[in-house]
Amino acid sequence: MDFAGIERARALLRDSIPVTRLVPADSLAQASAADVYLKLENEAPTSSFKCRGALHTLCQQARRGPVAGVVTSSTGNHGAAIAWAAHRMGLPALIFMPQHPNPVKRARIAQQGARFVEAGRDLEESREHAARYAADQGWFLVVDGQDEDLTAGAATIGCEIFEQVPATDVIYVPVGDSSLIRGLAFAAKHLRPQARVIGVQAERAPAYYRSWTERRVLATDTSDTLADGLAARVPLESNVRQMWELVDDMRLVSDEEMLRAVYRLILDEHTVAEPAGAATAAAFLKSGQSHKGETVVLLVTGANIAPEVLRRAVAASHASKSEPGARSRGSQL
Repeated sequence: MDFAGIERARALLRDSIPVTRLVPADSLAQASAADVYLKLENEAPTSSFKCRGALHTLCQQARRGPVAGVVTSSTGNHGAAIAWAAHRMGLPALIFMPQHPNPVKRARIAQQGARFVEAGRDLEESREHAARYAADQGWFLVVDGQDEDLTAGAATIGCEIFEQVPATDVIYVPVGDSSLIRGLAFAAKHLRPQARVIGVQAERAPAYYRSWTERRVLATDTSDTLADGLAARVPLESNVRQMWELVDDMRLVSDEEMLRAVYRLILDEHTVAEPAGAATAAAFLKSGQSHKGETVVLLVTGANIAPEVLRRAVAASHASKSEPGARSRGSQL
């Protein structure tokens, strides 16, 4: 990965993916004594940042030679992005998803005209199905977390952040397969070396958190979190090594904390986020006033929230207000 490649990715994507908004988060700023902004990747095509890497990857592959079709595995947002990019390029696409996927994300894939197959207990097993299909059919296999063209596409978010708020001190980034944080952190360190990048994972899917903190690659037996976008179980050693070089800190958040952050973002910041997209807000809310006086950007990476999860977010917020000793904070919860 090099910065010239990221700039080429920006040029390629410019006409297809608008610059997403970066807006002040007033309620979070008041609670933290920091200047806080939300980078609204939930407003990108397919309501997720994944479209950047998907379109960049398919365009680059088409330049290398003919593409008969595209196959990938995904818990949802990556698959929808590949389906969207393939549709734009007139390519057939097949998405392998773990069993019982998010129905909103599954519907987004179908809306783009792609086929999908539910196969495997988790993303790792779905990935094996996708690899076998690609080998049998001669289709282009896109592996989220492994293709550097995906990483370069995601890195364009970092360029936009420093154009919109040049004095950014800290960026919170959700971590699933790690393409996003590796690309964004690379761009951030190039544009503003003193800026800090903080990764956020789910407590129930902590593979990259554990690998980063313990300085050795550690897989987990399960990744059973409602934040399906963070449900990575087996880190790649090369990805972990890049994170050691580029990422300044890693944080964990619980499913309940993400649910409360989903509700907080809707009520106070008027933006819809799925649990993975709200993970950065959840981690920031745990940080208290540790960022006092700093300029902080929280990535809101996706808005594809299932109705049942939204109901749970409302319930979790109401439960937190009724706990003994809970302070009355009005609409901030």
